[in-house]
Amino acid sequence: MLKRQNRSTPGHSRDLAADGGALSMSRKDSRSFFNLSQLVLSAGRIKPLPALKHSKVTYFEVEIVDVQSKKQICIVDKVPPASTLLDVKHKFHKACPQWYPSRVGLQLERNGPFLKDSVSIQSLAVSSIVTLYFTDLGQQVGWTTFFLTEYTGPLLIYLLFYIRLSTIYDQVESRKNFRHPVV
Repeated sequence: MLKRQNRSTPGHSRDLAADGGALSMSRKDSRSFFNLSQLVLSAGRIKPLPALKHSKVTYFEVEIVDVQSKKQICIVDKVPPASTLLDVKHKFHKACPQWYPSRVGLQLERNGPFLKDSVSIQSLAVSSIVTLYFTDLGQQVGWTTFFLTEYTGPLLIYLLFYIRLSTIYDQVESRKNFRHPVV
């Protein structure tokens, strides 16, 4: 039969150390532990991870109402306070694709002035729900198109008089090569 050893005897702990148990630490292991501890100490202080803060940012809800019919067109949810009216117009365009942001005119009051795109929602808000009145501004024209259509006509008319066409002037005047210095 097998003899049971008494674990409380001091000889038992020596046997574990002699067999390479947990209590023994060789010189090689102590060097690697020392090197590891030096590496950890030279790395600097360990910074804790930033704690997740539960933000108490209140989001606004923007209700867009038609000026003429006073019917609600759309509600834009979760608008951050720092966002501008242009951001609201883009979100409104996502909800109602037929209204481009350049066509949308928003007013705070029914007969009030149109609000600029740079106005922040937080400056308009009295409560968490902001009511804006919608007006369709129509199709917008770019500056280059406007400039070309505005000034091409007068330039062409001036060119007709400069060339001195016979349809405008009589035959005698149109054949003269007389040009005034101003012309």
